[in-house]
Amino acid sequence: MATYRFDFIVVGSGAAGLLAAHKLAKAGRVAVITKRSPGISNSSLAQGGIAAVTDPNDNFNLHIADTLRTGAGLSDPRIVKMTISEAPARIQELVALGTRFSLKNGNFELGLEGGHSRRRVLHAADATGHEIERALLAACAADRNITFFPCYPAVDLILKSRPARVRPEKNACLGVYALEEATGRVHSFLAAAIVLASGGAGKVYRYTSNPDVATGDGMAMAYRAGLQLVNMEFVQFHPTCLYHPQAKSFLISEALRGEGGILRGAGGKAFMKRYSRCQELAPRDIVARAIDSELKRTGTDCVYLDMTRLRSAFLKKRFPTIYSKCLQLGIDITKTPIPVVPAAHFFCGGVRSDEHGRTAMPGLYAIGEVAHTGLHGANRLASNSLLETCVFAHRAAEAIKGGYIRRPSGEKPAPWTTGNARPSDEAVIIKHNWDEIRTLTWNYVGIVRSNKRLERANASIKIISEEIIRYYWDFLPTRDLLELRNIACLADVIIRSARSRRESRGLHYTVDYPKPSSRFLKPTSVDRYQGQGLWTR
Repeated sequence: MATYRFDFIVVGSGAAGLLAAHKLAKAGRVAVITKRSPGISNSSLAQGGIAAVTDPNDNFNLHIADTLRTGAGLSDPRIVKMTISEAPARIQELVALGTRFSLKNGNFELGLEGGHSRRRVLHAADATGHEIERALLAACAADRNITFFPCYPAVDLILKSRPARVRPEKNACLGVYALEEATGRVHSFLAAAIVLASGGAGKVYRYTSNPDVATGDGMAMAYRAGLQLVNMEFVQFHPTCLYHPQAKSFLISEALRGEGGILRGAGGKAFMKRYSRCQELAPRDIVARAIDSELKRTGTDCVYLDMTRLRSAFLKKRFPTIYSKCLQLGIDITKTPIPVVPAAHFFCGGVRSDEHGRTAMPGLYAIGEVAHTGLHGANRLASNSLLETCVFAHRAAEAIKGGYIRRPSGEKPAPWTTGNARPSDEAVIIKHNWDEIRTLTWNYVGIVRSNKRLERANASIKIISEEIIRYYWDFLPTRDLLELRNIACLADVIIRSARSRRESRGLHYTVDYPKPSSRFLKPTSVDRYQGQGLWTR
């Protein structure tokens, strides 16, 4: 087992992680630990764009108001104002790094998405995240101070003291244990500052727009280290993922509805006017529940997004990725409506962090979807996620460079030990548990919830979790086993958070408490010191 020492460690290679690494490399050596190849992330799949005030007809106050309204009372006004006011500077930085946003007459071509009162979404056709990732990867690859460790899934944080004995604020994060998949060995990565930028956890659910890497690794590691996970009940289901057996995770961007797409149900009838005066441009939680309601009411498998009234040339130019993908599957979006269903998309909750990305544990930072900053509240405004990654990557890097202390090289934290663990002899159990958890969350902790559903989920996850924990300690780690451990941990946290919020607000809707309540106008939080303690060994 090797020990690697760097000045800084970044876990994750999405937009947040890459931008943080790029900035930190100006002050020291950076290790970027990533579970697959660099650039495989939620960020790279973001189609719609990044929201920012860049047009004279727009202003910060309007963007702030849209964000707060969508957040349903739980967004932190201070964080919202800070993030939105810093957006133009971060956009210019992306452009300087080589990001090629779509232009019209020499200016940014701005899109309109649900919840926005103005056109303010910068995009690169319909592959914005991919374009941002391309530019950031190029910048990081050219920097000699950045070393990538691909196919090194993180296992756990290296702590100064066991979390069972010391609370996070009295502890310290020294580094990360990571599995070298090629050899099966777990290595220690040590640094003065560790940045969690590991993304979200869409794979906790059966249907998701997220890539396979989105298993909530950073959230689960932070939880096991004693840190609080905040507002984990607020899972944003994107209203429109492609419904096709060969493309179950392909996103159909919100921008299509922004350009005039109409949602149609059985018999080709438009239905959104029955659910919101904003119709197709309502916030995502409303549109997702409307589609869910239509599917249950009619007994159909999907609804349809109709773009056929728009010019063919415009659709091909504005949405080349979506047009090409659908055409490969036999769907010409210029002539045929697109079959769509909701799917788990984005976590508004995560590891509690402040305006500089700092967690309660010295030495540990959290940015991007892994973090709860207070920006999104109970629901995320479309295209604010890429904005958040850029703003907080910048602020975290600046905070680290301005205040980190190099630890003495002689510091020797506990090395990784396998104990009596042996190679797995029943890998089929992992697949079985994986399917069981994802079905459980989709059926009982999905778009519409109830006390009865949550109680069933809670009882089931206890049994499944105990089996997984035994399996984890008996057998040597693999990526599949690590991911299973993490999604089980987060399923437990999501269920506990949802049970504690006895109201409907934003993305959390329960038939037993269909209205919001002033009693719950505050974030929920879960940590290892509460509840059953299943994930505290």
